[in-house]
Amino acid sequence: MHFESPLFLIFLIVLPFLYFISIRKKSSSLRFPTLNEIKKIKIAGSQNPIRALSMLRIITLILIVLALSRPQAIESEKELSTKGIDIVIALDVSGSMQAEDFAPENRLYVAKEEAKKFVKGRKNDRIGLVVFARQSYTQCPLTLDYDVLVSLMDEVKIGMIKDGTAVGLSIANAINRLRESDAKSKVVILITDGENNSGNIDPVTAAELAKGFGIKIYTIGIGRGGLVPFPVDDPLFGRRYVQAKVDIDEKMLKQIADMTGGVFFRARDERSLEQIYKKIDELEKTEVKVKEYANYNELFPYLLWPAILLLILEILLGSTILLKLP
Repeated sequence: MHFESPLFLIFLIVLPFLYFISIRKKSSSLRFPTLNEIKKIKIAGSQNPIRALSMLRIITLILIVLALSRPQAIESEKELSTKGIDIVIALDVSGSMQAEDFAPENRLYVAKEEAKKFVKGRKNDRIGLVVFARQSYTQCPLTLDYDVLVSLMDEVKIGMIKDGTAVGLSIANAINRLRESDAKSKVVILITDGENNSGNIDPVTAAELAKGFGIKIYTIGIGRGGLVPFPVDDPLFGRRYVQAKVDIDEKMLKQIADMTGGVFFRARDERSLEQIYKKIDELEKTEVKVKEYANYNELFPYLLWPAILLLILEILLGSTILLKLP
């Protein structure tokens, strides 16, 4: 609640003094030779009309002062206008993503888990998922339904696409999802652990195309590098591990990011991948504009009308039941 004219509230300090003065004021008197007969008269009604009338008058004055201060009820309304970001995550599902240098899990598992955390932390952004190996497919188109996206992300697994690493083709597929977007910002997050060795589109050519559509590409090279434990399923002896080396073309990934205004990151462990997603989250903030409107409803009638009724009541009581004889 808000008082439009709060200075009138100062009078509330004076009113208690007026009350005490009124009840202590001496009544007028008449001289009688004897009071014996008067004492026999039974007084009907209130035994203290001065106090009762004074109390009514003070309550009336309090209500009038409060009404003059113009109390107002404030009803505020907020209008939010958001300008979201369209994001496509391009995830490598080639065989090399089975490497378990993020022990006890492999690269794909960690990449999916951190991507899911990133998705759940966004608001008002459309996010899609592209997967690639030798070919590239759209696993989930741009959507605001993050639960569906996370569910489809859980279904991603190694072997769903023939082995290979078509980086250029994955970028082209992501561009196709973003090219008609009117979002404030269009972003591709490319996650891979290898070199481009499949597809008929060169990654740099695809990056030039992305630049033309105003699409930024953040590239993430995932993996520790060097020799890493790699699972091999032997039909006779079961699963065993060998040391394998998977080369990441950092130069290419950095060039793609630089060309499009993005950033290249290297994720050598789960912790660093988590920090990379946080960094991208900070770089790509959704624009939110807030307009606030306030409506003021006058409350003084709810005080003024009771004050008028009490004033009338005081006049009636003072003229009838609480009539004071001189």
